[in-house]
Amino acid sequence: MVGRFSPDGGTLGMAAVGSTTPIATLLIMLFVGLSLGANVTIAHAVGAGNRDRANRCAHTAVVLALLGVVVTILMEIASRPVMQCLSVPPEIFNDALVYLRVYLLGIPAILLFNFEAAIFRSVGVTRMPLMALAISTALNVVLDGIFVAFLGWGAAGVALATVLCYIVSSGFLFTRLLKADEAIRIDPRRLRIDRESVTKIVRIGLPAGIQGSVFSLANILIQTCINSLGAQVVAASSAALALEFVCYSLLNSFSQACTTFVGQNSGASNLGRCKKALKVALIEDAIITIVMIVLVVWQGRTILALFSSDAEVLDIAYVRVCMLFPAYVFSMAYENMSGYLRGFGISALPSALTAIGVCGTRFFWALAVFPVHPTFATVMVAYPVSFCTTALLIAGALVYCKPAQQAMRPKTATS
Repeated sequence: MVGRFSPDGGTLGMAAVGSTTPIATLLIMLFVGLSLGANVTIAHAVGAGNRDRANRCAHTAVVLALLGVVVTILMEIASRPVMQCLSVPPEIFNDALVYLRVYLLGIPAILLFNFEAAIFRSVGVTRMPLMALAISTALNVVLDGIFVAFLGWGAAGVALATVLCYIVSSGFLFTRLLKADEAIRIDPRRLRIDRESVTKIVRIGLPAGIQGSVFSLANILIQTCINSLGAQVVAASSAALALEFVCYSLLNSFSQACTTFVGQNSGASNLGRCKKALKVALIEDAIITIVMIVLVVWQGRTILALFSSDAEVLDIAYVRVCMLFPAYVFSMAYENMSGYLRGFGISALPSALTAIGVCGTRFFWALAVFPVHPTFATVMVAYPVSFCTTALLIAGALVYCKPAQQAMRPKTATS
């Protein structure tokens, strides 16, 4: 909508949206990691047949999501200084700042949705979050058309549409949780922090959240390099990034399913099915990834043309597509292996290794390599290098930890 209906042809509007994406992602990933902790904790309780513990954890998860209000207040105050640190081009600075500030208003609803979705997925109910997203996506398209194409609000209109849609989707899931299965049914009168539950959620989820945040911090540094190349490059990167979000969400869903499946079966001491879950997740995800890479690289220019009619912007965006998408083979591998480890409650190690592999590589690239060769292609090489490095590190951790064997030892000693 911004690319097609902004008065300047969409270049500045897309650049304004794209320049703020890593900041929003940094905030959200911390709490998404915590929601993963809730997913695993509830799945363990359900697998062990302890429905009361699962229910207490579900109520605790909803309360934790309300911390998003504090995050919103702090970031609204800090938004301008943060944007200034990102070297955002002057011609898009005001639009980018407005977009970020409007988007920040929706952080509580976004976090609540992610915790609610984690609660449903922990017991294998995946269609309900999908239904909520389908409703909100349809609404988002309509609101984008009204706010951007009809009212001409540009980047701010896109942000407002996103905020309203997350409010709708989180509200929809909350009403469903009021009538859900007893193990995850929410009673507003019981909304409180349970000490045991929050300890387990934080122990498993905080490392994953820190990993995501550090991951986003590295991307902020990469985005700063991209911002220094001008608004046209920022717009091109933003167009490709929008396509990446769609595809990455599909690929990452297998690792989330693997975490839930392993969590439930490890809680039930069915370790054979845990190993099978990783194998199936890797095979299925690899098939989907390869098909996606072929289709996106083959039809990349056609898809990117939906975002902009500027030929130079499309050429730059296609460079990002061709350099980054094939590297998703490595990303898919380490995400599934990390999900397997987290299903057993091993969260700190994959988080630390991902921080080293992804963030360490990108920090080095932005600070040491890019200044020597300050081009867009130079920045993009950081992605495949970091993905490959991380995949090797996580594979080594999986071989070293042998979580299924470790889980069997206490039982062998007891018997």
